[in-house]
Amino acid sequence: MDGFQTNQVLVTGAAGWLGISLVEALVRGLPDHPALGQPQSGLRVRCLVLPGEDTTRLRQISPQVEIVTGDLREAADCARFCANAAGAVLFHTAGIIHPRRIADFQEINVRGGTQLLDAAIAAKVRRAVIVSSNSPCGCNPHPDHLFDENSPYHPYLGYGRSKMLLELAVQARQEKIETVIIRPPWFYGPNQPARQTLFFEMVRDGKAPVVGSGRNLRSMSYIGNLCQGLLLAALTPQARGQTYWIADRQPYSMNEIIATIERLLETEFGATCAHKRMRLPGLASEVAYLVDATLQSLGLYQQKIHVLSEMNKTIACSVARAEKELGYNPTIALEEGMRRSLQWCVSQGIRF
Repeated sequence: MDGFQTNQVLVTGAAGWLGISLVEALVRGLPDHPALGQPQSGLRVRCLVLPGEDTTRLRQISPQVEIVTGDLREAADCARFCANAAGAVLFHTAGIIHPRRIADFQEINVRGGTQLLDAAIAAKVRRAVIVSSNSPCGCNPHPDHLFDENSPYHPYLGYGRSKMLLELAVQARQEKIETVIIRPPWFYGPNQPARQTLFFEMVRDGKAPVVGSGRNLRSMSYIGNLCQGLLLAALTPQARGQTYWIADRQPYSMNEIIATIERLLETEFGATCAHKRMRLPGLASEVAYLVDATLQSLGLYQQKIHVLSEMNKTIACSVARAEKELGYNPTIALEEGMRRSLQWCVSQGIRF
């Protein structure tokens, strides 16, 4: 892996699911992708973590990893994180998806992200790769539609709006710093948080929700595929100023996602599965959306209601542009990706 044009890389959200996976890829390389299989020699990785976050796993990765404690909401912390990093590459993976209060979307995703970018500009960081989301584009207008880089903004509630505003802030600063925006959908793989493990347990116990027919499509991004896309966005000169969707090559139906997890649990991990689904009518998601929108308008957020509101929606994208312009090649698909997710859970002492 060569071509960063620097020996200094900055990573926000480094203690999170994506952050840890990205730091591992930077330090150890990506074995699934030969061109990225070996790390750049002498690369130093500076990681921003929140006060009180457990940094044990980050510190175990390599002595090349430097830990900086700070909060994106504090401009001084952003400046300290970016200090003495002229010419560096910044990966901004930090953000909040499920907040305690709606105001956190604005304070962390928008204001915090913007302060970070301004600090990077002041420090003369060369390129910033910004992790956005599918949410600025919302849900597909019909079941066989795929989002691409020309799809218009149609943000899905507060989170989608905050990521849209961050994208606009990035675009407004493109003359001052090289930027690349990456839009990943629902991602999966090793280093997953507890909510993803809970989903596996729900599948095992026959409580995985299927809203409507379950034939609605969801693009997903295996974490290694996503790290590949992020690295290519940093390494490809022509990516400057561009936006890319990064996901597995094909979307999957909700039925396929749940059935794949169930099959792997039973045939490869010794779990006894209930072979049931918690089936709900499509109307359940529409009602949940109305409740979610009402709560968010009052400044409140309820994670289960928000997730239910999306369960019957098609949220799917094309990665053709990333394949063509970045050389992106998502070699890991659903079955192998979920197998690795479950293997990681077992390695952490989780039993199914």
